[in-house]
Amino acid sequence: MKKGYWVVRAKLIDTEEYSKYINLATEIIKKYGGQFIVRGGHQKEFENFGFDRTVVVEFESYDDAVKCYKSSDYQSALDHVKDSAVRYVSIVEGI
Repeated sequence: MKKGYWVVRAKLIDTEEYSKYINLATEIIKKYGGQFIVRGGHQKEFENFGFDRTVVVEFESYDDAVKCYKSSDYQSALDHVKDSAVRYVSIVEGI
């Protein structure tokens, strides 16, 4: 079975509010077997720019990654994102 990945690029607007999301999302992601591969940290952008944060989360399967994102508890955690960050989120299947 191929693994699934969340790839998230974020521009933070309100770090205090976004930290509430991070605290909630961390536990939800763990509940679905997700492991953080990249979580913020030093980055250098090329070609286009404007993101403060990059996160990559690995799941045992693509389906697990989608289930986690669509779960009601994760969707509730996203309430803390709508006014605190602009994000691009992709869920991709590994090779």
